[in-house]
Formats: sequence, C-alpha cells, structure tokens
Amino acid sequence: VQPSLVTSATMFAVGVLGNLIAIVVLCISKKEQKETTFYTLVCGMAITDLLGTCFTSPVVIATYVANRWPGGALLCHFFSFSMLFFGSAGMSILCAMAVERYLAINQAYFYSQYIDRTMARFALLLAYLVNVVLCIMPSFGFGQHVRHFPGTWCFLDWRATDPVGACYSFLYGGVMLVLIAATVLCNLAVCRSLVGMNQRTGIVRTELCEQGGSRRRFPRLPSVTSAAEIQMFWLLVFMTIVFLVCSIPLVVRIFVNQLYDPAYISAGGKPDYRSDLLAIRFASFNPILDPWVYILCRKNLLLKGCEKLKRTVARVKDGSGDNPGWVEGQNSPQSSNSNDTSYASLRTASYRNDAEHRVPVQEKSFTDFAMRHAWEYDTARSSSCLIACAEGWF
Repeated sequence: VQPSLVTSATMFAVGVLGNLIAIVVLCISKKEQKETTFYTLVCGMAITDLLGTCFTSPVVIATYVANRWPGGALLCHFFSFSMLFFGSAGMSILCAMAVERYLAINQAYFYSQYIDRTMARFALLLAYLVNVVLCIMPSFGFGQHVRHFPGTWCFLDWRATDPVGACYSFLYGGVMLVLIAATVLCNLAVCRSLVGMNQRTGIVRTELCEQGGSRRRFPRLPSVTSAAEIQMFWLLVFMTIVFLVCSIPLVVRIFVNQLYDPAYISAGGKPDYRSDLLAIRFASFNPILDPWVYILCRKNLLLKGCEKLKRTVARVKDGSGDNPGWVEGQNSPQSSNSNDTSYASLRTASYRNDAEHRVPVQEKSFTDFAMRHAWEYDTARSSSCLIACAEGWF
C-alpha cells in the first residue's frame, strides 16, 4: 500500500469523524448556546469543513487506488473549484468569527444593537456568494485550472505565463492574505482586551483608612472570572496558531510560484513540486483541526484544567509556606473553595479579622462601611460582565 494513499485516507477519515462529532456536539448543546451568534458561525464552519473534505478527499484516494486521474478536464475543474472555494470560504468564516468576537468584547454597545443570529446567517450567505464568484472565475477564462504534481489534485495555475492567469493568482492570494491579516489583528485585539480585563480585576485599589490615618494596601486577589478569561485567551491563541500554520504555506507558494517560477522555468529551471504538495497538505489540515479547536475544547474541560492548575499552584505555595500576609504579618483567610473565592468574601473576612485586633464592630465608621459595600458592588458587576462575554464563546 502506498504511503500517500494511507496518508490521504487517514486525513479523510479523521476530518469526516471530527466534523461529524462537532456537528453532533453542536446539536446537543444547550438552547442558550444554540441561540448565540458565535454558535451560528461555528455551525457554518463545521458544515463547510465537512463538505470540503467529502468533495475533495475521495477524488485523491481514487486517484491513488487507480494509479491515474479518474476523470477528465471536467473533474479537474470541479476539484480545483472545490479546493479554491472551501479554502477561501472556510477562511472567510474564521475571519467572521474573529470579527464577531472583537465586536462582542471591544464594541459591546454596537454588538448588542446590531449583531444577532440573522446577521450571522447573512454573513455566512455573503461569504458563500462572494467566494463562489471568486473561485468560479477560472472556469470562465479568468485564470486556469491545472493538475499538479503528482497528478492527484488540481488547483489554479500559479505559474501562469499569461497576464490574465497571473492576475488571478495574485487576486486569490491577495484575498487570502487579507483574510489572514484581518483574523490575526482581530484576535490580537481581543487577546489584548482580555489581558487588560484580567489585570484590571486583579489589581486591588489602595484604600485610605481613617483609623489612625494609615494607608493599607490589599494584595492581589483571585477573580471569580479568571477561568473564563484564561479559556477565552487560549482559545484565541490556538485559533490563531492553527490558522497561521495551515494557511501561510499555501499563500506563500501562490506568490512565490507566480512571481519567480515563470522566468525560472523559461531559463531551464525545475519547479519545486515537493513544496507545492507540502503546502496543499498543510492547507488540508485546516478542516481537520478546526472541529477539535473550536468545538471539542468545551468550556467545562478547560475550566476543569484551570481548576486543577490552580489547585496545584496552591499546594506548591502552601508547601513552601510563603503565604502573603494582609497587614503586620496577618495571614489572609482561607476560602472553602479556592476556585470560587471572590474579592467580596476575602474583603468581609479581613474586616472581621481587623475587628478582633483593632477596634470593636460598633466603632467602625460609616465611611469604612460604605467603601466596603462599594467595593463588593464594583467587583460583582465586573464579574457579571466578564462572565457574559465568556458565555458568548460557547
């Protein structure tokens, strides 16, 4: 059995299985998750990936089995159109997902007023229509479909010698480059916002105590939304990494082949077909990895991982005996559940501790009481907003 046949069959099986599992997971998700805009885009992504795998991989497998191209020019045109369309359509949907997250977190008012499931469906329809027009152009003379080494797949002629074919290669490569840039910029902006939220909720303000005129600084406290923030941040990181690794090699090959190969071939040089095959295989991994990154990394799994990490870090700190104190060597009170520890609970405990060592409860000033409740309200409101943003992901 040829190694290439085994590789193609394995990629096809994993891609179909992963996307089917993703669709099933989406179908059995909670109702409130199904009604989100992000869920609608993810559904479109899973269906697009599944159709792209089913339309292209069987032709490659049949070619390896028969040891020849199983059809004529019509099959080559269909295969090349499928490769072009599902590649650019998938990237367009990923870009739409990144823009949706950017608007949800950085432009919350605009998002609440104008972005809903209807807008998501319209974005999917627009992405399909635009990419159909873009990818069908070679079938009408603007560009050309050709078979590539080792004769098992068809794609655009990215070594075209005529101006029209070269123009289409640059057009398609430019569209993909714009999608990559937009996705990366949106993801970086969202990551920056999430990190800023984490820093703002983690830094405890300095409060001026009227008792004795001393200034007391409270240490950094864990936030109840830290798990959600970490989960959103790492999902964005994984999305960007997979997107770049799978897409950049193909974009690079399109520009390099069209810019340098026509003159290089006319001078007697031999094209680098191996790099072409490697780039298209990298692009083929995108629909295989998408369902595992966007669907199967469920929120509860990530939360469990974050909780386990927090418990491990807490055990290490407890073992070393390096527990930061509050004031004058006083140890911070322990919560019954470290993952659910909020600033309000620790704040209340600290006041009780101070009451035993400093002044009676009856002598606390009204200012101290009002500032404590203002702190608790501010923390609760920030936590609710961040949890609402996190729930939009799933």
